Amino acid sequence: MERADRVDHHQDIMSESDDHEEKWVHDSSMDHKGKVPNRASTGVWKASLFIITIEFSERISFFGIATNLIMYMTRVLHQDLGPAAKNVNYWTGLSTLMPLIGGFLADTYTGRFTMVLFSSLIYLMGLSLLTMSEFIPSLKPCEIVGKCIQPRKIHEVVFFIALYFISVGTGGIKPCLESFGADQFDDNHPEERKQKMSYFNWWNSALCCGLLLGVTVIVSIQDNLSWGIADLVLAIFMAVTLVIFYMGKPYYRYRMPDGSPVKPLFQVLVAAFKKRKLSHPSNPSLLYESPMSKMSRGRLLYHTSRLRFLDKAAIIEEEENMVSNKKSQNQNQNPWRLQTVTRVEEMKLVLNMIPIWLTSLTFGINVAQSSTFFVKQAATMNRQIGDNIIIPPASIYSIGAIAMILSVTVYDKMLVPYLRRATGDERGLTILQRVGIGLVFFRLCNGCFSIG
Repeated sequence: MERADRVDHHQDIMSESDDHEEKWVHDSSMDHKGKVPNRASTGVWKASLFIITIEFSERISFFGIATNLIMYMTRVLHQDLGPAAKNVNYWTGLSTLMPLIGGFLADTYTGRFTMVLFSSLIYLMGLSLLTMSEFIPSLKPCEIVGKCIQPRKIHEVVFFIALYFISVGTGGIKPCLESFGADQFDDNHPEERKQKMSYFNWWNSALCCGLLLGVTVIVSIQDNLSWGIADLVLAIFMAVTLVIFYMGKPYYRYRMPDGSPVKPLFQVLVAAFKKRKLSHPSNPSLLYESPMSKMSRGRLLYHTSRLRFLDKAAIIEEEENMVSNKKSQNQNQNPWRLQTVTRVEEMKLVLNMIPIWLTSLTFGINVAQSSTFFVKQAATMNRQIGDNIIIPPASIYSIGAIAMILSVTVYDKMLVPYLRRATGDERGLTILQRVGIGLVFFRLCNGCFSIG
């Protein structure tokens, strides 16, 4: 009888321990007070919806401006098509490169929440400057709207400053916002891991809806009412969603910046080069790896056989000394001489992405044309529907947005269940396979353009 009581007592203790572990999130994240987050009151959908809101707003603003920018430069600033296209490409190119800097600063110094908040304020400043350049008399392009041969120089200066403020804001929002939303889900918790997959679907839906509204509603306001009213709508909308994003602060899970993500990659290369003459160990388990208890965040990566020359960065040169002085070695190891298997595998992943990046260059070149010459070409087409409706040239982008929404919906709801059974992958097709299929369709489209 006493033994049974002890067993029941032990089970009660284990149950309480499991409940305690379930209550708190142990994935190195913190709440807004710097403490271990409570699972019930932080993260998941209660936090990610605030984040999706500002992504929706940012995409409306960016595409509402970017898709019709070529028309503004040729109609209002009276630039020739060549210089106007060059200015648009300069701006979109910088907007694409700035996330590299924003992501680096967030990972190294500020953290994602701070970077998103600061960048959104800069973005809002850019939208506000655009609005002022259309409403303040001394900053307007001309005294009389519609009779402007050459716009004022001050208007061009303020206009381009505002545009590049938006580029800087985009540079901080794009690399951090989606990742910050993903941080709200614990990968080690089965239910939250499932919800995380749904989060990315909702994220993509918000992006597509923002794009669609930007190239239809905002562009229509620009063409049919005024550029100033469109800029004012975007500025107000961004301000409202920024307040909403900040209101979600108590519900977020935060991760502290853990140093430059680039430095460990260089350390792997240097360590592998220094030990280039060493032989590979007979068993990959002899390669160096940090204990899970010493991982500040993230997870351990398994060793793979590809790019084996990088494995030399994780070769332990003095095995006996490492075994006898394991603790001291872990504390005092030289990262430029010895790196973990996880770091080596991260470097392999980066190198494996280079071919994917190279094959996407031509795709990027074609995308750049869509915001310049495609829009101007659309302006020469018959865009009238009925007696009173004329589709704005930049709204040609809506075809791509609608196609994206439909294809994602059809894929997720209709194709994935069948593909999942056929491939065994929970996504249906792997991400790389989907990229490859997308590039095939891209080549087919190029063929159609060349024939036309």
